[in-house]
Amino acid sequence: MRFRSVLLLLTAAAACGAQDLKTIDLRTALDLARRNNPAFQSAVLSSQLAREDRKQAKDSLLPSLSYLNQYVYTQGDGVRPSGVFVANDGVHIYNSQGVLHEDLSFAKRADYLRTVAAESAAKAKQEIAARGLVSAVTQSYYALVTAARKSANARKSLDEARQFVDLTTKQEKGGEVARADVVKAELTAEQRKRDLQDAELATEKARIALAILLFPDYNTAFQVVDDLGQTRTLAPLAEVRALAARNNPDIRAAEAALRQEDYGVSSARASYLPSLSFDFFYGINANQFAIHAPDGARNLGYSAQGSLLIPVWNWGASASRVRQANLKRDQARLDLSLTQRQLLANLDSFYREAESAQLQVASLQHSLELAAEGLKLTLLRYQAGEATALEVTDAQATLAQSRNAYDDGLNRYRMSLAALETLTGI
Repeated sequence: MRFRSVLLLLTAAAACGAQDLKTIDLRTALDLARRNNPAFQSAVLSSQLAREDRKQAKDSLLPSLSYLNQYVYTQGDGVRPSGVFVANDGVHIYNSQGVLHEDLSFAKRADYLRTVAAESAAKAKQEIAARGLVSAVTQSYYALVTAARKSANARKSLDEARQFVDLTTKQEKGGEVARADVVKAELTAEQRKRDLQDAELATEKARIALAILLFPDYNTAFQVVDDLGQTRTLAPLAEVRALAARNNPDIRAAEAALRQEDYGVSSARASYLPSLSFDFFYGINANQFAIHAPDGARNLGYSAQGSLLIPVWNWGASASRVRQANLKRDQARLDLSLTQRQLLANLDSFYREAESAQLQVASLQHSLELAAEGLKLTLLRYQAGEATALEVTDAQATLAQSRNAYDDGLNRYRMSLAALETLTGI
């Protein structure tokens, strides 16, 4: 059985019955995972929340407009027009005014810039979650493909073992070989049967692991495209490093976090500075709810007021906030430095892994071809009476191991590339 067939049939027949199978390639699997994975959706929501925080902080820098409607009744004393409260100008007071309010402070400006940096960090974390999801889905996808290949390998090895049982049985009947050869062939066939059962179990477990990432119901029946042999060429290390420096979301998240703490320091320092507020009123503030008073005077008018708040003493709270903000910024710098060093270490490690895996694929393929030729020649020698049954079963075992090793090599290279993609986006 060759692996040039396009589709691997992977079903949950017992659980799903005769449902129509969905054809899933890697791109489709990633789209399904993005729609259904709770962790990724949580990162998307966090990014959207950060965007709303930034919008609210920006809006707080702009003037606000409201409309005040108020009625004040004061107990009369029969003597003063203002009633019992001297501060009033009458027993009945009506306020119906539009109010324009604006606060001007360095702290609000710094807080807005901090939310901008927080939004950038949230977007970077969303991309981190997306790339982590890509890595997890890719790993599960090709684990399923590899498991299905190994299941097919085990089935083919079982067929070869049964053919050898038939051969030794016929030769025993003809008096050409001893009973021991038949026993050895049957023992090998039984082992291959157990290997097939284990391989089918591993395939089903891999199918469930991938289905959990893709579908709300893991019993969904589907089939995946086997493109394990369609590997890309590894890019040069210098190019990979340049892409990682430019595209790595962990670095962007750490840099955004540092900018966020820089603005946090600015916001804390702003508590030492004065803040200015301004209010403009236009409407009615009179003893009658009317545009004109009984004497014909116009009640409709405007007023304005400005306030300058100068901080003087708050028992060291401002100094403490500044120290705290500086400590948070120092921690963000340490996190950025660690992230940069970790990126370089992971990049070199993953690249060397991919480079080694790429070199070994060709060697594993050649070993597979040699093992297949070795089994063929050993069978010919056995039929000619020049080889023992043990040599045949050893050749069968070598071929089975070579098939699985070749598939493992392809999977290892794919996983190495996926690991690099989480760092570089290539």
